[in-house]
This record gives sequence, C-alpha cells and structure tokens, in this order.
Amino acid sequence: MDQALPSVRVWDLPTRTFHWLLAACVIGSVISAKIGGNAMLWHFRLGYVVFTLILFRLIWGVVGGRWSRFASFLYAPATTLRYLRGQGRPGEHLDVGHNPLGALSVFGLLAVLAAQVGSGLFAEDDVSNIGPLNKFVSGATSEWLTHWHRRYGQWLVITLVLLHVAAIVFYLVRKRQNLVRPMLTGDKPLGHGVPASADGAANRVLAALLVAGCAALVTWLVSLGG
Repeated sequence: MDQALPSVRVWDLPTRTFHWLLAACVIGSVISAKIGGNAMLWHFRLGYVVFTLILFRLIWGVVGGRWSRFASFLYAPATTLRYLRGQGRPGEHLDVGHNPLGALSVFGLLAVLAAQVGSGLFAEDDVSNIGPLNKFVSGATSEWLTHWHRRYGQWLVITLVLLHVAAIVFYLVRKRQNLVRPMLTGDKPLGHGVPASADGAANRVLAALLVAGCAALVTWLVSLGG
C-alpha cells in the first residue's frame, strides 16, 4: 500500500548526517571509556564532536527543514495522550516526523548527552584524564561532576539509547513501520498534502556553515583550559 503513496522528503540531509554521526560517536565514546588507557584520547575527541553536533542540532531545530524543527514535534501533553489513545486529529501529521513518543526520546537524549558532555569538560579521574575546563571549578565540584559522568550519566545515555533501539524494533515488528529507512533516504511514503522539508543546496550550505561555526566555538572553549 505504501508503494502507491507519494514519497515526501521528511528528513533533510543535514539531519540525517547528524543522526548517524551522533550514533557513531556515542557508541565510540562508550567503548573508548570502557577500554580506558590510550583509548581515552579518542573518548575526549569523540566528546568534542558530540558537543559540536548538539550545538548544531539546537540551531538546526530552529532553522532546519520543516520536520527537523522543534516546533514540528514540540507537543502539548494533551496531544501526546491523544496519540497514545490513537485519537490523532486530521491535519496534525503526528507520524510524519517525530511522533509524540519519538519527540520525548529526542529531547531526552539531547538533554542527557548535553549533561554528559558538560560534566566531562570539568571531570578528572585518578590517573591522567582531566577535562579541559577542570581548572575553572573547585575540587569538590569536579569530583561531583566526575561521579555523574562516570556513573549516572553514562548509564542514562546507555539506557536511553537502548530504549531508542527498542522503540525502532517495536514499530517495525508490531506496527510494520520502518523508521530506519527514512533516516537513510530522507523520504517517507505519505498521503497527498503533506508538506516536505527543504533539502536543497542552500539548505545544505547553511548546515555546513553552522557546523563549522559550532566546531570553531567548541575548539575555542576547549582551548580555554590551556
């Protein structure tokens, strides 16, 4: 039945690139932290990339393609409850981009990852791994942030990632909805009248400039630690 529906560009290329890069960096960060030793150099590097990606996504959530903007999936609690009851209204397009549950996952992951990156900047272990901004906080604050980063924050990230994967499997098995393919191709088979996200050359150039700016800002912040 989906083959009879027109394909609509839902996820622009910058959003798709952000998604897969973030996934790779988070996995790499967790693995490098577990390995320790020389792998911690990559843990720091991947953390800086995640920092850059989060900054970019926050901006892209305002100026990006239609379905990548936060305004398109910032749902009221009543809307989320209606979605859970299967009482979506015509024209709401709750399943085009991020549905209400997916939106909670996105905001939750961004918040937890931001906290994890932020705490890592000030953390310090008992060996030789020191966050670049550690000198700007007291020893007690650094100790607290280190504890969060190595314990609660790490397991929150892993838990949310596993829930995200579980949700993808659930939608594929129970609802016959493949959520991975649109994040690869950008398109979804949807009904007529569903507006598409902008994904032209200008859109992509803007994204590249934003990423460069975010990377420069992260580089500058990290350099403040000397």
